[in-house]
Amino acid sequence: MSQPDTTPLLEVTDLTKYFPIHGGILNRERARVHAVDGVTFSVGRGETLGLVGESGCGKSTTGKVILKLLDPTRGTIRLKGKDITHLSRARMHPHRREMQVIFQDPYASLNQRMRVKDIVAEPLGNYETGTSRAERLEKVAELFAKVGLRRDALHRYPHEFSGGQRQRLGIARALALRPELVIADEPVSALDVSVQAQVINLMMDLQEEMNLSYLFIAHDLAVVQHISHRIGVMYLGKLVELTDKRSLFRNPQHPYTRALLSSVPVPDPRRRAARTVLKGDVPSPVNPPKGCYFNTRCPLAVKRCFEETPALREVAPGHVAACHLV
Repeated sequence: MSQPDTTPLLEVTDLTKYFPIHGGILNRERARVHAVDGVTFSVGRGETLGLVGESGCGKSTTGKVILKLLDPTRGTIRLKGKDITHLSRARMHPHRREMQVIFQDPYASLNQRMRVKDIVAEPLGNYETGTSRAERLEKVAELFAKVGLRRDALHRYPHEFSGGQRQRLGIARALALRPELVIADEPVSALDVSVQAQVINLMMDLQEEMNLSYLFIAHDLAVVQHISHRIGVMYLGKLVELTDKRSLFRNPQHPYTRALLSSVPVPDPRRRAARTVLKGDVPSPVNPPKGCYFNTRCPLAVKRCFEETPALREVAPGHVAACHLV
């Protein structure tokens, strides 16, 4: 894996997304779901930033807000140095070709009534209006070759493909406009293990060829370790640790990160690492705890953890963590 350019392609600052809960006779706002709460990070050109955490921690919502599928409650999103946070739908249109998405479910994300050549060509029709139908079809055939699909499959429907092939179709559609940033939301979690490796290796090859940047959202730490340059760990809407993958796996600083890493199975019976078992359930994002959000499950929590919210601060060069005990 080559080293990426450190020049930021995407910069996210204090990104926050709350979902209001309405109720009562007048249907007033009664509470808020703290889905994403003050997240800050950047993605360099040609870099893969992995985003991990338990279900419901805000990973996918972060991706949707960056894509402008959801409006942020607070914060700033910069793409190639330009602030796109509050752009209207019309002004956002030119920037959408610069960032695309690969969805989790390769079946549900494809229109079952369309032939795959039309699915992959749809973005080209939306943006490259001067090209003819034959030219677009030729571009689709080239994309098929890039992702490992045969040209004679152009006229098939999505249900005629396997799960791995359908995800390759999703990748081809995402790359149709040659974007610079791709947000991959659990792109291999619905696939068999052997197929997962093929798709991950394909994404890495395409990154080298096209100088793509990935925001890779996943649960599987082994997959994230394989594809990522840096990894961010989220808990209950907050980013609790961010560093390069080697530092994260060798020297995790946040207690939640240590617990996550200890849960990864080691395929060697001679290596029996101690596991950190977290007690209790994840608190409700509607009413998160005061102070550190992790204090209700942290085995190391002290009085300060229940009173002050820890800031994300540098604990080593390029390594930040949000913990009072670090």
